[in-house]
Amino acid sequence: MAIVVTEDGLVLEGVSAGVPGTRLGEMVFTTAMTGYQEALTDPSYLGQLLCFTAPMVGNYGTGPAAGESDRVWPGAVVAARLGDLPGTAGPVGLRTWLRRQGAVAVEDVDTRRLVRRLRDAGAMRGGVSTELGADELLARVRAHPVLDGRDLAAQAAGPRRTLGAGNPGPRVVAVDCGMKASIAAALVAQGLRVEVVPAGTTAEEVLALGPDAVFLSNGPGDPAAVVPVIAAVRDLIGRLPVFGICLGHQLLAQALGLETEKLPFGHRGANHPVRRAEDGGVEITVQNHGYAVRADRLPDGVRVTRTSLFDGSVEGLEAPELRAWSVQYHPEASPGPHDARYLFARFAEGIR
Repeated sequence: MAIVVTEDGLVLEGVSAGVPGTRLGEMVFTTAMTGYQEALTDPSYLGQLLCFTAPMVGNYGTGPAAGESDRVWPGAVVAARLGDLPGTAGPVGLRTWLRRQGAVAVEDVDTRRLVRRLRDAGAMRGGVSTELGADELLARVRAHPVLDGRDLAAQAAGPRRTLGAGNPGPRVVAVDCGMKASIAAALVAQGLRVEVVPAGTTAEEVLALGPDAVFLSNGPGDPAAVVPVIAAVRDLIGRLPVFGICLGHQLLAQALGLETEKLPFGHRGANHPVRRAEDGGVEITVQNHGYAVRADRLPDGVRVTRTSLFDGSVEGLEAPELRAWSVQYHPEASPGPHDARYLFARFAEGIR
């Protein structure tokens, strides 16, 4: 047996489907019906516990091609049902893969009740355990630090590396705050030479690489707390073109003088409609974020380019004179709708 608790006292029972253990973090949910392996290997979930709203996940197996990194990042996995059969994604069932990854996972949970609680009360701290009773687990959850104010980008970043070294295109420095593998692949596919540097790299160190542009990646944690990256971006904007995705969008906003705020329960799924300001067109997008940019006081020269049709939150920014722009959602859409993949080509064309 296993239990799931939230800091407001909700207790749900389930069955262990991974390794034994106890995990604490911010309890969040994703509404995507596919892409479970991509979500589980996304570094943006560091510090969180991930609940799948789909009634069953794991019905097409797992395989190396679907990984966004080489490990599971959520502290624990919560689901109504986890499949364990091979499929088009690969020969290993999801439950078997989770155990091999050393992941704590629980199924047979009333995920509808859990998600309704999070939608009504907002994202909150939670715990999953195969070892503890409800009272002890709840006490640990309430003593666990909240996500607000925590810089997790450096923990999620990978080592410095070069991608697409043989490409003929411009050189881009990608600041890795927890970058998904498919984002790096999308940049390389545009013919770019990509120098990946970890979060915390200074502006001077970036400039020493002689880049033609800078890319800011996705990642976990509170964007306002990622002070080293914000400081570096502040020194780089106006000197080089800058393009940011997800956390990178929020870090660019902070560097431009805007603020970010916590969303009630975040945007995590593959069906989020976003309206473009330039032509009124709508893109169906993949999203994974718990914070949003506030646009109540836009600095001169900065404009909102995209808006969520779910809640009106900012989904894109642009500072044309500074050659800086960003989107809140994931154009690589791995997996998901491909409406926004053109943004990588737009970035590459703009720096050639």
